Amino acid sequence: MTEAMKDAVDDAGDDAAREVVEHERAELREFIKGLSPDDIKSGGWFTKLIAQGLRSYTERVDWQYFQERYKGVPADAMVDQRIKMAARYAALEGGLSAGAYSAAIVATLGSFGGASPATVPAAVATFMVDVAYTTRLQLRLAYDVAVLYQVPLDLSDLDDMWKLIRVAFTIKSGEMVREGMVKAVPVVVRPLIKRFYSGAVLNAAKSLPVVGKFLLQRNVIKIGIPVVGVPLAVVLNRYTTLLAGRHARAVFRNEARVIELAERLSRRSQHPELMLWVAWLVITADHRIADDETLLMRHLVRLVRDQHQVVDRQLEHVVDIDPAEVWRRLDAEPGDLSDVLDAADLVVTVDGAANTLEKAVISELRDRCRRV
Repeated sequence: MTEAMKDAVDDAGDDAAREVVEHERAELREFIKGLSPDDIKSGGWFTKLIAQGLRSYTERVDWQYFQERYKGVPADAMVDQRIKMAARYAALEGGLSAGAYSAAIVATLGSFGGASPATVPAAVATFMVDVAYTTRLQLRLAYDVAVLYQVPLDLSDLDDMWKLIRVAFTIKSGEMVREGMVKAVPVVVRPLIKRFYSGAVLNAAKSLPVVGKFLLQRNVIKIGIPVVGVPLAVVLNRYTTLLAGRHARAVFRNEARVIELAERLSRRSQHPELMLWVAWLVITADHRIADDETLLMRHLVRLVRDQHQVVDRQLEHVVDIDPAEVWRRLDAEPGDLSDVLDAADLVVTVDGAANTLEKAVISELRDRCRRV
């Protein structure tokens, strides 16, 4: 079933949506049949799922796809709609999968040998269809959010792929999810959500099988309490998908904000090369480089290269920037340098309010621009 067909029942009743979920579950059952026990235990299933269910999706779903479906709708509203839709499908799937859950699945997951040969594959398959469904859904949701905020992602690039995975599954941000975003869910659900996100944190190694093992361990909670299996799976699928979507919104919306700032700085600059030196001086003034500052500099360099055909090889090789070198470059420029000063005022705010060291650099810059 194509994404367009899925979207067609977005506003339909639960019966139509359940039919969509059943179709996708059947598709994933075929996928699971093609896995070996080692694929599941080693986490290799995740690598295969990405190859099967993510790359083809990104070829079909792009900015143009969303423009046609949500014509004239602001990005924030489109993102909100995608998050709600994904959470709805996740909850429906959780109910369908949980109905077949049993304590036998927990016993057989590790060894594939705790029950008879006839029941082990079926038990594991039940669990794996649910895990694969929510995994694929949350990956696609994170990708949708990136596209809607026009944050460039090249999934053939390992760094971009890893970035999408980290965002989709809140990797390296678990503390923030447990203590911050978890407040967005009902009080009665919070203990379950905290338990879902507790435990071992995924190693930062860029290994897809490692991610697969991590996701299996995290999802075992759904079948660890057989008496409440169905409501637990529904609740966890729904709210973990909501949290994944909200986390993706926070990350990619912020990146879109930084890209927008970089575009504004590059577009307005009359001294693009000098602006890069001044921006880096301001960023490093407090001897700390925040993630947003790194992100801004990366996009600023790219945009200045693309829009002004400026590539500064000297700045590229700077380790410790010398303020005297920046002041020398500033003094050598004739005419009005107000655009450079304006750029510095914006750069210093990218990660929040300016601190004392950053303010000192801005003050010095302002004095020198007045003398020029």
